[in-house]
Amino acid sequence: MTTPGSPTVRRRRLAAELRAIRERRGENLQTVAAGLGWSTSKLSRYELGSGLKLREVEILLDHYRVPEAVRDDLLGLAQEASRKGWWEDYSDISSNEYREFIGLEAEASSVAVWHVSVVTGLLQTERYARSLMAHWPEPMAPAIAERRVELRKRRQQVLGQVPPLNLLVVLDESVLRRQFGDESVMYEQLQSLAAAATRPNISIRILPLRAPHPVSAESFVIFSFGPQGNAILHDVVVSEGLKESFYIEDLQQTYLHLLVFDTLLEGALDAEASRELIIQTAEDYWRGSP
Repeated sequence: MTTPGSPTVRRRRLAAELRAIRERRGENLQTVAAGLGWSTSKLSRYELGSGLKLREVEILLDHYRVPEAVRDDLLGLAQEASRKGWWEDYSDISSNEYREFIGLEAEASSVAVWHVSVVTGLLQTERYARSLMAHWPEPMAPAIAERRVELRKRRQQVLGQVPPLNLLVVLDESVLRRQFGDESVMYEQLQSLAAAATRPNISIRILPLRAPHPVSAESFVIFSFGPQGNAILHDVVVSEGLKESFYIEDLQQTYLHLLVFDTLLEGALDAEASRELIIQTAEDYWRGSP
């Protein structure tokens, strides 16, 4: 199944292109803004991918005297960026921040996940997700929970798209033992994890409880993107709290999160041992009485 490009990422790519063009011309934000009669804050927002409008992109390209072929490509990118992603259909039950997250996920070439509390959303079963949403981080109306389960299922399609998303997950072992729903829900979820670990684009590693933990870090996700055009779309880190997410795009902080993830990965069991522990935990903790 092929998934169309993400308008979220198109906006980011276009913003990166516009910033790179300005910098190659040796102009700063103040001189460009003054030349166009814009405020510096307006131009700065555009270079961050916020509020981009097709007509004003044309004005910027005119100012920069961009060659026709490059101009056509960038205007095409601007048109794609103005479209809505499928996730906008769920604006009634999701925040702008969460939809931004899905937009990044929809076009990332790879995603690295560290989770300390729950199974990551891309690998949750319906029943596990439903049990989770009913109680955490706060009670949720059943109709809203069902819509959010539907949204989560839709998100998971990235794992089967062409080309598929490459997913690398490190889970704290406590996630395998933390109960959401009844025993059958947990057994099914862990069996599903074990099955997912056999797919070529998914790697699941478990950081064991009975081993020195190399670092103490809250859950976070690292989105990485393939090259397109001249723009370099840097990795984006999303640090996940109980009810909020924080986007980290500063290069130094992103680099530090990459180092932390590598350290966690080094401390985790290898892929085969991780899968064996998932299966063993399912049998020992969640299989229930015959």
